[in-house]
Amino acid sequence: MNRITQLFNSGKKDILSVYFTAGYPSLNDTFRTITELEKRGVDLIEIGIPFSDPIADGPVIQKSGAKALLNGITLSLIFQQLKEIREYSTIPLVLMGYINPVLRMGMEKFLHHAKEVGIDGVIIPDLPPEEYLEKYKVLFENAGIFNNFLITPQTPDDRLKQIDQWSKGFLYMVSSASTTGRRDSFDEKQLEYFKRVNDMNLKTPRLIGFGIYDRTTFEKACSFANGAIIGSAFIEAVSENGTLAQKVSSFLETIR
Repeated sequence: MNRITQLFNSGKKDILSVYFTAGYPSLNDTFRTITELEKRGVDLIEIGIPFSDPIADGPVIQKSGAKALLNGITLSLIFQQLKEIREYSTIPLVLMGYINPVLRMGMEKFLHHAKEVGIDGVIIPDLPPEEYLEKYKVLFENAGIFNNFLITPQTPDDRLKQIDQWSKGFLYMVSSASTTGRRDSFDEKQLEYFKRVNDMNLKTPRLIGFGIYDRTTFEKACSFANGAIIGSAFIEAVSENGTLAQKVSSFLETIR
């Protein structure tokens, strides 16, 4: 059984997923970041694939991606860095990035390497669901890897129900029509959106992302979904001085 399915079938509440940029702050931090996050109780990890022209990332993730590329990270190198990860880690791992680097590698080759290193799912924001269903669904299913779709406040109910039927794994519930990064709090429109989707009783579990940065926003998001995703705030934390272990531990103490 896919580890993502196992996690959501476990009945665990307030699932914490952390996104980080592969190859950041240092080129060889990818493996260490995963093991440090798992050691300190994170439930799911999203490994960001740096890309030169991000469209949904705020300044923090953009900056980390640019630095990782300068460090020399590539998609091929990420797979090399992860080749022994399953000897040390049992946590669900998801690769998140834009379609361009994946297509440059080739979808079959990408999925082959992902399966080989033990990746459980991917999030590709600019891969339309219809294109996935037509061209790639069989390849993903043969590899046993979930393609986790995104939904936004602008997703109509009919479309949302359709995406729910197509989904395995979880829905990435984007909290607002903006880029990633910190905001003051959730406004009334966002809370109405969370409640509307929650009341639809979808079959697919949901994680809320964008704008989650502390215990208050994490707990509020969890009250409307199975859990929440933290990205920019974590990347800010690991950009500070100190050892990686210290930075990961100190940050997670501020979340739960």
